[in-house]
Amino acid sequence: MIKTDVLIIGSGPAGYTAGLYTTRAGLNTTLFTGKNIGGQLMYTHEIENFPGYEKISGAELMNIFQKQVVSIGTTIENEQIKSLNIKKYPFEFTTESTRHGEAKAVIIATGSKAKWLNITGEEKFKGQGISVCATCDGFFYRNKIVAVIGGGNTALYEALFLARVASAVYLINNTDKFSGEFTLQKQVFENKKIIVLNNTSVQAFNGNERLESILIYNKKEEKQDILQINGVFEAIGTLPQTELVENQLELTSDGYIKTDKRTMETSVKGVFACGDVQENIYRQAINAAGSGCVAALGVEKFLLHPEPY
Repeated sequence: MIKTDVLIIGSGPAGYTAGLYTTRAGLNTTLFTGKNIGGQLMYTHEIENFPGYEKISGAELMNIFQKQVVSIGTTIENEQIKSLNIKKYPFEFTTESTRHGEAKAVIIATGSKAKWLNITGEEKFKGQGISVCATCDGFFYRNKIVAVIGGGNTALYEALFLARVASAVYLINNTDKFSGEFTLQKQVFENKKIIVLNNTSVQAFNGNERLESILIYNKKEEKQDILQINGVFEAIGTLPQTELVENQLELTSDGYIKTDKRTMETSVKGVFACGDVQENIYRQAINAAGSGCVAALGVEKFLLHPEPY
């Protein structure tokens, strides 16, 4: 039986930061990394907007985070939580290897996962020309040709952002209309750097060491074409990883965990959430880390100073 003061589920910047704070507060903290150790940041080839680092890869940054929390005594388990029962207290959990445990407080930092096209070449070029975050990676495509895939608000924002740095931006939408806001559509159509390709799907990613071109298909004209580009930004949506708490916590209308932003506490007292599993707008490492800090301070207050907030 695993007994811990604080159970942290997730190993991105939110989870590691939470572990740093709860451990330093003297709370016995156990962090389960899950299968996707380091979270979505592991797909970011270079980061230049995280304070303290002029340039660092997502994998390097997450390794530094992990070493720091281990050095102060956080218990790291490279395993996935299979089930979580937050209807009982202490909260109960089971690991993938069928170990059972109890926790006095839970921090959910499972993040969100990007939706992918799952087509030829995609896996090969993730982080080598394929990205899901223009604000993270757009800088590396200054004066280059890129493409954005999607038709919602995120895709429109990404295209507009990239148009500031890239020489040309193809916006590839598989229907004849965008689902994003009209004002954003207007800005896109007025931007001379953005080339809109409606009724078009991406069928394959091609290249050698890095992405060099994409195979596209225009459904209206029923023909294929090859676009020579330097980078692609997939913006077809994200999915919050809330499987462990379905039917146990209150969620937003789009499926993210609802939290009190002052404390990151959820609809169940003693259960907190931080990072992208409860935030779907900015999706920045620094935001996730900040929310991890808030969640940890919320836990500290819940366990050590249980008076009303």
